[in-house]
Amino acid sequence: MLRPLFSVLLALAMTPAGAQERRPSHCIAIADAAPGVEYLHRASWQLPVPDYSVRISYIAHASFLLQTQGGLTAVTDFTGFIGTAPLIPDVVTMNHAHETHWTAFPDPAIPHVLEGWGDFGEGIDHYLDLGEMLVRNVSTDIRSDFTGIEPNGNSIFVFEVAGLCIGHLGHLHHVPDDAQFAALGRLDVVMAAVDGGTTMSLPEMMQVLRRLKSSVVIPMHWFSGYSLNAFLAGIGDEFDIRRDGASSIEVSLRNLPDRPTVVVLEPRYLRPDE
Repeated sequence: MLRPLFSVLLALAMTPAGAQERRPSHCIAIADAAPGVEYLHRASWQLPVPDYSVRISYIAHASFLLQTQGGLTAVTDFTGFIGTAPLIPDVVTMNHAHETHWTAFPDPAIPHVLEGWGDFGEGIDHYLDLGEMLVRNVSTDIRSDFTGIEPNGNSIFVFEVAGLCIGHLGHLHHVPDDAQFAALGRLDVVMAAVDGGTTMSLPEMMQVLRRLKSSVVIPMHWFSGYSLNAFLAGIGDEFDIRRDGASSIEVSLRNLPDRPTVVVLEPRYLRPDE
């Protein structure tokens, strides 16, 4: 299921007619660290996205809204409800570990609904090129109530946009193997579950994050301040911690931090008046 390196690089160079051009990323061809500055920008989800940037807004649980300069929108682990804002995303991704990560009844107006699983044990393979944004996945195993493990039942979704590689680990239940890490490539930003048990233990998740070496880590799937604070305490020696009460940030290659940084976003459903 893993695509050969030359196929990925070729696809990155192709842009559909009439679509906004995508700035090439370094997901697979691992580049040197991008120059950083001292901060990431925070902004309302309804403001225009600056040039060469992506806005990431934490909606709830494991759902995030990604917005591009050209107006594309994607929602991760879509449950069917993102708030009272009348937004129809261009892309939604889902994982089926629990009902808080998917819906059986997505709005039919959503152009692209990407399920993170296929037939039992077979996984699924997504490679959606929208010009300005490329969405792909890497399958991993999840626990199953029936057999103990459902092979390839979870997807790590990767969004390549504005030269950035943004990864959402989904309901990850194990440390990826070498082939899965290679398929992910260099993730600049990663959303990671830090509940400490429902998905993975905190030591295992920290092991994953240390290997990914992402510039920005956004915690998700935390049920209480206890698990979040335990994660921050455990990783604070190696990562800077930023927590300013914001629910959204704007990220670009220009403002990636020099030192790996955990950015804590506060979940907030989308509202038309914000």
